[in-house]
Amino acid sequence: QVQVVESGGGWVQAGGSLRLSCAASGRTFTLDRMGWFRQAPGKDREFVASITWSGLSTGYADSVKGRFTISRDNANDTVYLQMNSLKPEDTALYYCAARYSRFSAYYDSTSYNFWGQGTQVTVSS
Repeated sequence: QVQVVESGGGWVQAGGSLRLSCAASGRTFTLDRMGWFRQAPGKDREFVASITWSGLSTGYADSVKGRFTISRDNANDTVYLQMNSLKPEDTALYYCAARYSRFSAYYDSTSYNFWGQGTQVTVSS
């Protein structure tokens, strides 16, 4: 089993920055990828960014490319999501997730096995 815990959400004005953290624990050596997803009120959960457990490969949703950066601290089994140039439409509950399988698209939320409780990000205009 793997546990993931997010932190770092909050309130920020449009154009500002936030950094989310996701600490993984347990049998992390079995993981293929970690990912960030988000869900705004009344909308479906959507993919934001993903990184392989090795940290060598990343993927982003078009809506955040050039603004968000995902990274991994190998020493601490922590994944970060640096969010710059935030927009009101980035407001959502952000979830960290982890998965075993490498045979599904990295943006497919159903392929992720472990989920955190979520951290709220609110961007005001």
